[in-house]
Amino acid sequence: MLKAVTRCLWSNSVAGRRMLSHHISPNLSGKVAIVTASTDGIGLAAAEALGQRGAHVVVSSRRQTNVDKAVLLLRSKNIQVIGTTCNVGKAEDREKLINMTIEQCGGVDILVSNAAVNPFFGNILESTEEVWDKILGVNVKASFLLIKQVVPHMEKRGGGSVVIVSSVAGYQPMQGLGPYSVSKTALLGLTRALAPDLAQSNIRVNCVAPGVIKTRFSAARRHQKQRSAV
Repeated sequence: MLKAVTRCLWSNSVAGRRMLSHHISPNLSGKVAIVTASTDGIGLAAAEALGQRGAHVVVSSRRQTNVDKAVLLLRSKNIQVIGTTCNVGKAEDREKLINMTIEQCGGVDILVSNAAVNPFFGNILESTEEVWDKILGVNVKASFLLIKQVVPHMEKRGGGSVVIVSSVAGYQPMQGLGPYSVSKTALLGLTRALAPDLAQSNIRVNCVAPGVIKTRFSAARRHQKQRSAV
């Protein structure tokens, strides 16, 4: 997963060619990377991987205590990092995240759009309108809007890289996770829609689709499967 994220920073998603060998890790010194939902799980690991390669990392979470813990952890590993609270579903929070990054880091070169929610587990026909609004609003719409807000700042730097975190559920829906799976499929389409347009501004758009990883986010699904097996 982390190798996929860092390789995406060098891949051309439009032409489908690699600019460097898969075995070469990019030197990101002087680059600024925003990673959403990055105080735990995949997001935190991605932030650490980017920081270890020299990037100045900006982490975020909905809770200040989680942000503080992540910043302390990453700084203990000699990573340049700042953090702030951010609910990507709120326009004012997205703006705060970007403004803080510009003010304290001078610009944005990399965005890893990792934030996602899943408030529903069960038969897809039992999902409500509120569930769909929440899942599509955060997982898809907010991801697009954040990218749209970041693009002008990347253009000022001469280009950049966007990495959208989808899931294998986007290719093969997971039982009990119908709406969530659909949102991850939508991110595959969003990547393909954005890539040609942003390539004109020297901004690469790639998508990674990790499998089920033992994180706090995936714990609910594992527990549901255990209960259904009893």
